[in-house]
Amino acid sequence: MRLAGQNLECVRSGRNIFSALDFAVPAGQALAVTGINGAGKSSLLRLIAGLLPAAGGSVTLEGGEPELTLPEQAHYLGHRDALKPALTVLENLDFWRDFLGGQAIDGAASLEAVGLGHAAHLPAAFLSAGQRRRLSIARLIAVNRPVWLLDEPTSALDTSGQAMIAGLMNAHLRSGGIILAATHGPLGISAQELRIGDAA
Repeated sequence: MRLAGQNLECVRSGRNIFSALDFAVPAGQALAVTGINGAGKSSLLRLIAGLLPAAGGSVTLEGGEPELTLPEQAHYLGHRDALKPALTVLENLDFWRDFLGGQAIDGAASLEAVGLGHAAHLPAAFLSAGQRRRLSIARLIAVNRPVWLLDEPTSALDTSGQAMIAGLMNAHLRSGGIILAATHGPLGISAQELRIGDAA
């Protein structure tokens, strides 16, 4: 499997964010997307996830499921942790498992893996910022998808949380998965680097 972008261009509100951008990430490897604020790191991930249109170029997943689109084979973890405050932690995860479909594993096991097993029946409104991030990360392992698109994955996490996500990322890579992560700091995993230039 191989995720590749060729001659990608992103335009938002009439402003060119980046252009002529190429990358390739084979199975079992990670790509750290770096650059200053506003350079287009988040836009690149959202474009790959199908949340933004490309103004030019293409993104392909070679060796993926031919019946599925790239977004259907990717997890996107954005800046904001998408959850419903009135639902419990487990109900939030169950919602995402149902929404995302595909091969799913036990929700309780996913929560244990991110250190939230004790909070499964608490309303999500009671969670701290770090716990909300852990709940978002639980989606990555609750439904099996080969491509992980992670925007600042260690945001709001304490030291143990950063070690936890690094362990999950390493396990995903060992299983042949692919990771693209926008980051300003170390990810705790071995990764190639794609530096996006300053915003125009």
